[in-house]
Amino acid sequence: MEIPVAVYVIWWITLIAAVVVILPLAVYLLHRALRAARQIERYAERALQAGVGIAGNTENISALEGTISTATGILQTTRSIEERTGAIEGVFETRTGRRPE
Repeated sequence: MEIPVAVYVIWWITLIAAVVVILPLAVYLLHRALRAARQIERYAERALQAGVGIAGNTENISALEGTISTATGILQTTRSIEERTGAIEGVFETRTGRRPE
């Protein structure tokens, strides 16, 4: 059984179309995908640097919260001292009849 010439013609046309059209198109699309991946990589690197900077700038927040907590305790102690000092002044005024200096 002999293969018709039309089959060979169709085969060569398909092969030429694949080499001339499909292959360059595939290379072009792969190149675009590679460029996009590299851009994504650069953006990810920038985002990482920004994230590290943010983390560095915000690491003192926990220390600040500790300072606020300590300051609140000091304020409460100061109020307690003021109340007791006022009571001592009152006793002093009552016993001596004059204000302390």
